[in-house]
Amino acid sequence: MKEERKKIAILGCGWLGLPLAKSLLSKGHEIKGSTTSENKLEILKNAGILPFQIQLEEYHITGTIEDFLKETDVLIIDIPPGLRRIILSSEEMTFVNKVKTLIPFVEKSGIQKVIFVSSTSVYGDGFPIVEITEDSKPNPDTESGKQLVIAETLLQSNPCFKTTVIRFGGLLGDDRHPVKFLAGRTNVENPDAPVNMIQREDCIGIIKKSLDFARDDKWEWNQTFNAVAPQHPTRKEYYHKKAEILNLPLPIFAENLESKGKMISSKKVETILGYSFQKEI
Repeated sequence: MKEERKKIAILGCGWLGLPLAKSLLSKGHEIKGSTTSENKLEILKNAGILPFQIQLEEYHITGTIEDFLKETDVLIIDIPPGLRRIILSSEEMTFVNKVKTLIPFVEKSGIQKVIFVSSTSVYGDGFPIVEITEDSKPNPDTESGKQLVIAETLLQSNPCFKTTVIRFGGLLGDDRHPVKFLAGRTNVENPDAPVNMIQREDCIGIIKKSLDFARDDKWEWNQTFNAVAPQHPTRKEYYHKKAEILNLPLPIFAENLESKGKMISSKKVETILGYSFQKEI
């Protein structure tokens, strides 16, 4: 069956959003993409993406957000919370306030379908280690996870459009691997906790599969999916192996404390979407 051409707006053409946009373009879709950087507008344009400079602030949006959202079939929101502090006060819901500011514009645009890129950090870590499915209740232990849960709820509870949430695990790519941060460190926690990673190619594949299956009415749009590669080696096993491959100093793990963590199941992605993971972590 010939693929239906869609008008798709990607809010956040960064590390994941830009290659996603290029992949969707190759399938014949019409893509609008946003960036916060004026220097990146030419990059988007040269890739065949209709470029917009959009800056989401807590209480206003800089840029022509109305034009960006106009005549769009699907909006993909891929903007990371960017929060580093452990706990903020209720008055400092920075990311949540940005989403609240965006929502009225989405309502006004008439967009019916939204994909929100989230994170498995919404679940937090269990002690002892727990297995997580989409039915597990979020229990974030970081500020970014906490605000992502609120943002997901704001979007999925809105009656004007339907939102599918995709919670990705740790993001991997040719230029991105957490072992570079851990190399040579000592007293690294949770050596026996399972890793929950996903390659960028699979992130793109799952988003594209979501768009295809929604078109075919094979599942209701307002879904939540966990998206993590099916391999779950322990942190110690995984990071030692990757450090050796990259010729980096081994991280030294703290063996004297019981590990906490989580094992994320992606069976729903595999069974409902019929997605097969393409790359090992």
